[in-house]
Amino acid sequence: MHDLEHFLFVNFQGNSVVNGNFDLPTKKAINFFPPLYRQRYSFVNDLVNQHKPKKVADLGCGNASLIQMIKSHSCLELIVGVDINKDKIGSQRCRLSPFSGDYLSPRDLNLSIILYHGSAVERDSRLLGFDLVTCIELIEHLDSEDLARFPEVVFGYLSPGMIVISTPNSDFNPLFPTVTFRDSDHKFEWNRKQFQTWALGVANFYSYSVEFSGVGEPPEGAGNVGYCTQIGVFQKMRAPATESCIVEQCGQHVYKIVYSVSYPSLQQKEVRKLALTNEVSRQVQSMRQRYVSSLSILQNGDENGHKINDTGLITFSGPVFTELEKLKIEKSPKPFCFGNKLYVPLERLLAYPKVNRLCDNVDVMRALIADTVRLSRDGSAVKIDLHDESQ
Repeated sequence: MHDLEHFLFVNFQGNSVVNGNFDLPTKKAINFFPPLYRQRYSFVNDLVNQHKPKKVADLGCGNASLIQMIKSHSCLELIVGVDINKDKIGSQRCRLSPFSGDYLSPRDLNLSIILYHGSAVERDSRLLGFDLVTCIELIEHLDSEDLARFPEVVFGYLSPGMIVISTPNSDFNPLFPTVTFRDSDHKFEWNRKQFQTWALGVANFYSYSVEFSGVGEPPEGAGNVGYCTQIGVFQKMRAPATESCIVEQCGQHVYKIVYSVSYPSLQQKEVRKLALTNEVSRQVQSMRQRYVSSLSILQNGDENGHKINDTGLITFSGPVFTELEKLKIEKSPKPFCFGNKLYVPLERLLAYPKVNRLCDNVDVMRALIADTVRLSRDGSAVKIDLHDESQ
């Protein structure tokens, strides 16, 4: 984040005469809310939500804040971050590691996150075939030689389906205190005409379309200065490279891996097994508790007005099902009691949406839970002691 983007000072009031003296122009501090860096990341986050890419690379990823924001999208299978500052990206491991909640509620698809130490103007074949490449506040840090190489590498060699480039808009700079560049490391800062001329030229040469936008609205009365951050969204006009073309170019590995992690997902058998076992156990325990409560009401009466449904179970408030889901549950085999055992048919459990998401047929369910959950002799139902709450 650029230092001057924390806030800006704007002259809102003109000169006025008081007792024959002129007041000096006053400047008022204005904060960007949300902070400008978060507005930039939210812009990318919205694009990910809209276009559902599977593979995203963030060039100049810095402290990986953008990666942290977008990693929850279910469509993503691979996120790569690249930065020239090895120490900065290496310090972000704990922010990107899976939490306990990621194991309790695993993703549907596999997700890998890899952070590389390297330059955005170096060619590495591991970044070929991506759906989206982001370059947030990157190009202004490139010297003239690297800036010339940048389109050749990103647009020509990597050639992803979509590219997002953000950079400071120097038309906005007069609203800041006396300043040449917003950051001491900037090699240049373009106005809107300069950025759009460059972007249109690159887009035309490499067969991309480009649309211009931005974040950081100017304050009222600031004039036609545009957004504080200008953004170009480039989309490939011809079909992306095929898998065979990508394979032919493989083998060029110049980046060094700093960090790599894989998230638990239902594609992984052990993760799926654990999630299914937990959900089946939860549903069975819920049915056992309702069954025991129903028996108590039938024997002793009830002062709270609970209703007994046609399964013989008391009706409590619980998950909200659609009419189709309710119908599916109602049509499935009902739980039954034999002696002091409650039997819950696997087909009944499969009718519940959360269980059905984890497996789509009874045979798969039986195979996954057989060694952790007690089943009936024929394997058609889960068996549980009716009055043993420890199960």
